[in-house]
Amino acid sequence: MKIRLILVFVVCFSPISFAKNPPRFPYDHLSSDVASKDKELLSYETNYYTQILDHFNYNPQSYQTFQQRYLLNDKYWGGSKNNAPIFVYTVLAAWFRLKYPHVTIGALASSAPILNFANITSPYTFNNIITQDFKGESENCYKVIKGTWKQIEDTAKTAGGLEKLRKSFRICKNYISQGSLENWLSTAFVYTAMTDYPTPSNFLNPLPAYPVKEMCKAIDDPKTGNDMFEKVYGAANIYYNYTGNVTCFDLNDDSDPHGLGGWTWQACTEMVMPTDGNSKESIFPPSKWDYNERARFCQSTFGVKPRPDWVTTEFGGYNIERVLKRFGSNIIFFNGLRDPWSGAGVLKDISKSIVAIIAKEGAHHVDLRWSSKEDPEWLRQVRGREVNIISNWLSQYYQSLTEIY
Repeated sequence: MKIRLILVFVVCFSPISFAKNPPRFPYDHLSSDVASKDKELLSYETNYYTQILDHFNYNPQSYQTFQQRYLLNDKYWGGSKNNAPIFVYTVLAAWFRLKYPHVTIGALASSAPILNFANITSPYTFNNIITQDFKGESENCYKVIKGTWKQIEDTAKTAGGLEKLRKSFRICKNYISQGSLENWLSTAFVYTAMTDYPTPSNFLNPLPAYPVKEMCKAIDDPKTGNDMFEKVYGAANIYYNYTGNVTCFDLNDDSDPHGLGGWTWQACTEMVMPTDGNSKESIFPPSKWDYNERARFCQSTFGVKPRPDWVTTEFGGYNIERVLKRFGSNIIFFNGLRDPWSGAGVLKDISKSIVAIIAKEGAHHVDLRWSSKEDPEWLRQVRGREVNIISNWLSQYYQSLTEIY
């Protein structure tokens, strides 16, 4: 009998949402961040297989099928005769390991906010970390961004105010509104905090190393004087136009270049993660998480009602240490503390085989980014520790096969 070993590595990309706006998601780390690095390593076959629509629903509709795509690169695989492990890159690793332990040896759950659910993690945590990321770089940077929202609101109410905002932020002439501009700016600050990597990246957009620092440099630049809009535009331009190729920004662009639409469905069904809370100290305008607002959006968009308690019922969460000790093993939880999702991650060891790795200067799944000679020593150490742990899992597994057969 040939034995296939499956080792699952999963990044948990989770919903980011703001009041009065639909949930949005980052996605597709490999295709964007690595694409320009090494074509040989990235060569793969594209395959499809017939998949059931829903494995856990016995209504007749669930028996419908679709062609599920998967990408395969077996160039470096040792083969089944050698019991070589299969590395799978896939939406939710820790939960996959818990649900299917018979086909997984272990899971590296990088930046996985498995505790970001109601009555477990405060809805203020996410934006509090973003606030601290910018405030830690520059008190003035923090104050300028924080003060921008009121100035945008006041300007939008004046005669010709929207036109002034359009010119200040180089918005294309086809469309502008106060809400769309605020959302555009918020997205830049949120995603830049998430991707505050120590080396240049191309995850969601091309960015320099330490982009939060670069944003704050733009805001603190004395050449912009007291023009708050010019300062904030300079910061947003780093996220949206670091290459310098964009002449104006289209706020009416509803394209989906990263394929994020499916995540909005998840945020409206089972991945209901409260992240919208903003205290008076937040870099964003004060607000409260409102489940009813999310439910109304989901009903109007998809005609569905969210199930906010499904995840914690299925996988636990309210006492994650007890839950994981009871039925979990071989999971690495990595979190970079500059990542706003880290506030809902597992930040301490649960057992000898369920390990938390923390990087104070780390951002969202920085450990899974393409390695570079410019990587700082702390990042090399994180990856080295992960490799050692995974090697031990494999050694233990191979030993168990020897004992069985």
